[in-house]
Amino acid sequence: MHFSSLDLAPELQRALIECGYSVMTPVQVQAITPARRGKDLQVTAQTGTGKTAAFAVPLLQRMLDKPKATASRRPRALILTPTRELAEQLADAIAAYAQFIEISVTALYGGVKMGGQANKLNAGVDIVISTPGRLLEHMALGNVILSDVEYVVLDEADRMLDMGFITDVTNLLQMTAPTRQTLLFSATTSPAVNELSHKILKNHQQIRVTKVNSTADTVNHVVYPVEEGRKIELFEQLLAENNWFQVLVFTSTKEQADRLLAGLQQRKIDAAVCHGDKSQGARRRAIADFKSAKLQVLIATEVAARGLDIQGLDYVVNFNLPYLPEDYVHRIGRTGRAGAAGHAISFVSREEEHTLSRIQKLIGSDIKRIITPGFEVSNRVSLLKSISRKVLSGRSNKASETVIELAKSGNTPRKGKPRSK
Repeated sequence: MHFSSLDLAPELQRALIECGYSVMTPVQVQAITPARRGKDLQVTAQTGTGKTAAFAVPLLQRMLDKPKATASRRPRALILTPTRELAEQLADAIAAYAQFIEISVTALYGGVKMGGQANKLNAGVDIVISTPGRLLEHMALGNVILSDVEYVVLDEADRMLDMGFITDVTNLLQMTAPTRQTLLFSATTSPAVNELSHKILKNHQQIRVTKVNSTADTVNHVVYPVEEGRKIELFEQLLAENNWFQVLVFTSTKEQADRLLAGLQQRKIDAAVCHGDKSQGARRRAIADFKSAKLQVLIATEVAARGLDIQGLDYVVNFNLPYLPEDYVHRIGRTGRAGAAGHAISFVSREEEHTLSRIQKLIGSDIKRIITPGFEVSNRVSLLKSISRKVLSGRSNKASETVIELAKSGNTPRKGKPRSK
């Protein structure tokens, strides 16, 4: 189905053509028409399926159908999103859709001074895209009034719940017009998301374009078993052997990200990090440089797992598996977008095997293992045999046998995180 079949305003249709939009994705096919008719929606669709246009196009068309003068501090539409990066990217995308119409868009987020944002609000903005916390700050200062908001979109609603924004979100929605239209979009579903939907939506329609918590069919998943201490070495070898470029790498901690960056810089590999200790400006520059192909590798923590929209991104590497299996879906959603092929590569230590099992259960399939010569990971029994030879040398054979039996049973004591069975 083509966008040209929607009978959109000529200026909006022209903008979509300028953006390269022709054939609609499944979520756009299912969501645009009921949203344009004013229906409240709960939409579950994996990241990278075209959700932004699925809510932005009907929102813009409805605002064109019922034009109103732009008013100071009183937006007509509100889009709530969990992160600064996603707020910026949504603003860029929607501004592109609205480039030929008289509808203004701005993004509000923390990490920057409020003065410039306040000036824009005072001058009048039709569509406000904001993180919940920054919007509450502007409201406390009287910079924005929500009582005229007719259209509300919750983007990445599941992530906002995970981040503890539920109270802020419900408080903000109570200040909007009672007759508003509300669209709730999420990459995954859960009892909490469903409960929120029933609280804030009216006679809503549910749309699910993929199975629950699934990943894109166009993504090829592989795992490389490797000792934790040799992950940097393996990554550098694969990078060189396969000539990977524009690789997005996720680590679990900022310290791991910084350590990987230092290792890559020693090899003269162009790389940057994007995590919470970096300033907003530094993070913005890192993402811009990566998008423009100035960087070969962008290393990120969960802060960038959502909302990072990079055209033609072929490779996402999980340097460490995420704690929550659902975050695996979010991370690899950066590749294989809108029908394009992508590769999700994960480095898995012995300690992460249990997490891998939970991820495979969530996505409903086993992930192919690739053993790299020189990086083989010994199994538990053989590892303990080696330990018994080194550590227990000189002791009785009975002691060694005890260690081996413990290994077989999975009860071997060790420092740090418990080893999975």
